[in-house]
Amino acid sequence: MDKKNLLDGMSKKQVLDNFRDYVKEQTFFHFGYPYNLEFNNSDLKDFLDYSINNLGDPFEPSNYGVHSRQFEIKVLNFFAELWKIDSFWGYVTNSGTEGNLQAMIVARENLHKGIIYTSVDTHYSVFKAAKFYRMDLELIPSNDKGEIDLEELESRIIKNKELPIILNLNLGTTVKGAIDDVKGVLNILQKLDIPKENYYIHCDGALYAMILPFIDNKNKPIIDFTLPIDSLSVSGHKFIGAPMPCGIFLTRSKNMEAIKTPIEYLNSVDTTITGSRNGHASLYIWNVLVDKGFEGFKEDAIKCTVNAKYMYNKIKELGIYCFINDFSTTIVLERPRCHKFIKKWQLACEKNIAHVVIMPSVNKNKIDLFVNEIAILKDKGQIGT
Repeated sequence: MDKKNLLDGMSKKQVLDNFRDYVKEQTFFHFGYPYNLEFNNSDLKDFLDYSINNLGDPFEPSNYGVHSRQFEIKVLNFFAELWKIDSFWGYVTNSGTEGNLQAMIVARENLHKGIIYTSVDTHYSVFKAAKFYRMDLELIPSNDKGEIDLEELESRIIKNKELPIILNLNLGTTVKGAIDDVKGVLNILQKLDIPKENYYIHCDGALYAMILPFIDNKNKPIIDFTLPIDSLSVSGHKFIGAPMPCGIFLTRSKNMEAIKTPIEYLNSVDTTITGSRNGHASLYIWNVLVDKGFEGFKEDAIKCTVNAKYMYNKIKELGIYCFINDFSTTIVLERPRCHKFIKKWQLACEKNIAHVVIMPSVNKNKIDLFVNEIAILKDKGQIGT
């Protein structure tokens, strides 16, 4: 293939300039996916000139020297403090999906023949894990809010009581931003006299594992390792903000003994889903953590929850169906009947609903612009009943 075919009749500079303009425009009109697009990593640009690869286990140095493990471990320590765990293992993943894949393989290797229990509102990566690892899956209905149905969960566990239990619980479902009742699930396990060695709980905290800890509300759900959960994951490119998909996965140290495999030519052990791992991601996450700290993330959490309530009220005032779950920054609304509008604002849609997610990069001016366009759609009969 001649390089001319890669340039579409333009110079390389023209191609890149056009793409820059496209990305800039799409970033402004981004509203349907939970990505924080507000970050400044200008002080890290020089590191893009290096192939930084955190090959293998973060706690087992390999023979490859160009890595950022020292930053990765600092990132993991930050989250260990946030989520209240002393003896832990973890790593910086390439995505939220990888965190869930890691959790399910750790669970399977500790509980052979275990059945995955999770709700229909769960992220597709958990269903992917069940396929990849050939694990049995019990899909539990959700209530109208998107939370796992506890009565049905109990019934399914009783049906399969002789087999180990692997639970994937959601700290903010993908579409509705629902938070599963972790304590309610633990009460079921206690009621059924199921010992800890017979169950594994993973909490998929893709977005809200970074918001809940910073919300000042005595009624908020407590989601950390003071509860008998086994692993917790969060996305790095969502609430934290990063220029590439990434995430953080933590589990209790004892859970990892079942999956460690020594790799001689690496001088390391195989514990992670991928062998080569993006060392830049650890550096970029570390950079945000240093710049913001706990107080900065608390400010972001407050800003997002306030703006989410503001947007919810604005849409509700228009007479358009919408709702927002407790402690959520996801506003669910009736799906607009205008494909151009959906594409422009990059809305995530499912059946008859759509959602917008308020992130730190969203301000009230952008909310007002969106709401004004929604009002025009309503006048045209393209949304609302």
